[in-house]
Amino acid sequence: MNLPRFYCREALSPGAHVELPEPVARHAVRVLRMPPGAPMVLFDGRGGEYLAHIERIERDRVFAELAGWNDIERESPLAITLVQALQAGEKMDFTIQKAVELGVRDFVPVESRRSVMRLAGERAAKRVAHWQGVSASACEQCGRNQVPLVAPLERLDQWLARPAPADTLRLMLAPDAPGTLADIAPAQKVQLLIGAEGGLDPQEVIAAQQSGFVAVRMGPRVLRTETAGLAALAVLQALWGDFRG
Repeated sequence: MNLPRFYCREALSPGAHVELPEPVARHAVRVLRMPPGAPMVLFDGRGGEYLAHIERIERDRVFAELAGWNDIERESPLAITLVQALQAGEKMDFTIQKAVELGVRDFVPVESRRSVMRLAGERAAKRVAHWQGVSASACEQCGRNQVPLVAPLERLDQWLARPAPADTLRLMLAPDAPGTLADIAPAQKVQLLIGAEGGLDPQEVIAAQQSGFVAVRMGPRVLRTETAGLAALAVLQALWGDFRG
């Protein structure tokens, strides 16, 4: 039987008595209707998970008692950072949710020239916080105990101007690229750049290539932005990650 899983931002420890965060408490009691004594799994994003049970319920407050710590992890050996240009509507939520399920390690939202959505200042900070919550919720669902980080939003040209990390393969999708992912030598660390609706601007493609990105194609069809990154993540996990097991 799969137990309900909940993310708690505060550090957890075996034997601790904790108050569940308000959104978690509300979901456990009002949605799942869990009574006192009901078992659950809690994790704090620092690795591993804890078997716990509801100790008591006080109106809208829920208290849990933790048992032992289980060091189980469900992370892919392939560390993938998805660099995603802003997508319109709720597409970013969908992309982040599914990317976490597919094992992405980090998520970098960037504003590209063809991004329909535009965010700045407090609005941008609120959206990043919301996306971080989407990442945590996806971990609850798929069994991961380490929550992928959503980086602060910045312009693509600014992000590309920084030095590339060592030992990291940089890939971007382009329908007219000469090679495919199957032509690339395996790597353990990958940065995957995906454009917004309409793809990357030609000048952005040049800037990305100058910063070490290699263009690859995925079949003869042009994929939508919300399809391209997820399809590429699945292929990468099948080629070099934990989909092989």
